[in-house]
Amino acid sequence: MTPKPLELTAEQIRERVGDLGDWFHNLDLRGVKTAPNHFLGDYPTFKWRAFADAIPADLTGMSVLDIGCNAGFYSIEMKRRGADRVVGIDSNEGYLAQARFAAEVCGVDIELRQMSVYEVGRLEEKFDLVLFMGVLYHLRHPLLALDLIHEHVARDLLVFQSMLRGTSNGLTVAEDYPFAETAIFNQPGYPRMHFVEHRYAGDATNWWIPNRPCVMAMLRSSGFVIEAQPEEEVFICRYRDNRARSQAAYPPRRKYDRD
Repeated sequence: MTPKPLELTAEQIRERVGDLGDWFHNLDLRGVKTAPNHFLGDYPTFKWRAFADAIPADLTGMSVLDIGCNAGFYSIEMKRRGADRVVGIDSNEGYLAQARFAAEVCGVDIELRQMSVYEVGRLEEKFDLVLFMGVLYHLRHPLLALDLIHEHVARDLLVFQSMLRGTSNGLTVAEDYPFAETAIFNQPGYPRMHFVEHRYAGDATNWWIPNRPCVMAMLRSSGFVIEAQPEEEVFICRYRDNRARSQAAYPPRRKYDRD
């Protein structure tokens, strides 16, 4: 059953939005903007519009996991497209409180859990569509996160987004190079991840910022096939069985997956 939207006036919504602190997602809650002065503009609406057509318009019968759901913008959009079930996870309880309120105002049913991407194995289920938007560069262990998503929760479609810096033009990289080869690493198009020791854009949680070739290589290495790039930072991927490939730190399997 679709929940009934909260019966609140615009002033009551505005007051509650203020009580819930600073918002990163600028949602439109019946005419009340949650982050009208966002430094990126109308975020994430403008980004969503650039890749919305790359996601099925009808998600009926599908399950969705939104990793790093923040205030729930994408979770709400997935329910509006008819997804049977949407689970949003975030490590920040403040964001989850915002998402809970936004879902109630919009009259959509979203399951919200406080959990980091490193804990997705606890969900013990796989989802038809996984959203992993704007999280990778906030992680100290980004490749492990992708491995865990592939191992535990991705069944088919992954929608991935990351801040990118550096060149967008990749080069053809061989599968192997002799030990004496060093020049390749100085090529602008070589997959590269920039480490941020202190902070970037005033944010101390920005740890790693990849270039486009790097993020594509990471997705492939973790077992995803990139099908499209509808927006500069957004990649539409499909799950591919990757069990034959060795990994530096193999993600723990669920109990019932073990032989």
